Amino acid sequence: MTTTLSHFDGRPFLTDGGLETSMIFHEGIDLPHFASIVLLREEEGRTRLRRYFETYLAIARDAGAGFILESATWRAGPDWAAPLGLGVAELDELNRKAILMLRDLRTRHQSEALPILISGCIGPRGDGYSADRILTVDEAAAYHGHQAAIFAETGVDMISAITMTNVPEAIGTLRAATAHGLPCVISFTLETDGRLPTGDALDEAIAAVDAATDVPPAYYMINCAHPTHFEAVLADGDGWRERIRGLRANASRLSHAELDEATELDSGDPHELGSDYRRLLARLPALAVFGGCCGTDDRHVAAMAQAVVPKRLA
Repeated sequence: MTTTLSHFDGRPFLTDGGLETSMIFHEGIDLPHFASIVLLREEEGRTRLRRYFETYLAIARDAGAGFILESATWRAGPDWAAPLGLGVAELDELNRKAILMLRDLRTRHQSEALPILISGCIGPRGDGYSADRILTVDEAAAYHGHQAAIFAETGVDMISAITMTNVPEAIGTLRAATAHGLPCVISFTLETDGRLPTGDALDEAIAAVDAATDVPPAYYMINCAHPTHFEAVLADGDGWRERIRGLRANASRLSHAELDEATELDSGDPHELGSDYRRLLARLPALAVFGGCCGTDDRHVAAMAQAVVPKRLA
């Protein structure tokens, strides 16, 4: 297994925006516990998911970019079965269906001009906004290994650990992916000060995870924070900034605490967010994956494509 993804040949890749916020605020769907996996239970939900992904695939095709299909499994680890009113076996089957849907989408849409990767999305065991529950590395590897095994048997290209709030859980998730022969992407949640919810500095967190295993992450991402929250911490530093290859920023400048209390969606300004991404290319020279997180939708990703894809291909 290699630590890099050979599909990145200089071509930028897009991914989707804030799936859960789009479904809740734009589609009017109640997602219990913010878990989009429940959409896989009924045909109507599956239809909405297919339509959602196809909208983004069209943006990537028109932009001349590749695309990463991220599964609707962020909140679908075994601990979430009971809160969602499911048995663990039923939740496991929904995880499989989530990947099989993406494989079908790739079969129907992939071309030489539109390479597509399938990523199995793993979220934190606890809250994605706070580090109120920090597992040991071994605990995280055992827990997240459950989902990683399903993804490996169902045929993903990679695993993305999204909204990781702390270093030990990131390391454990990485080890779980590695144990199943899958490259792993670690995406850290950052606060308004550009640090992890634990208070760890981003560069130190990256160094700690890289040093903790013989097979480091394929790359790192930043997600669930607005560019203005973390741009300053990217001002200098040798080496570690080149490990960051993806961005999935929030549309809103609000803090996580403020977003938790919000009753209306703050979609920000899509074109402004696209301009923020273009500016960040100067500080993150290895950036290759562009998508969104809370509050973003296809408008934001289209603006990102317009802002960064021609620059990357120039």
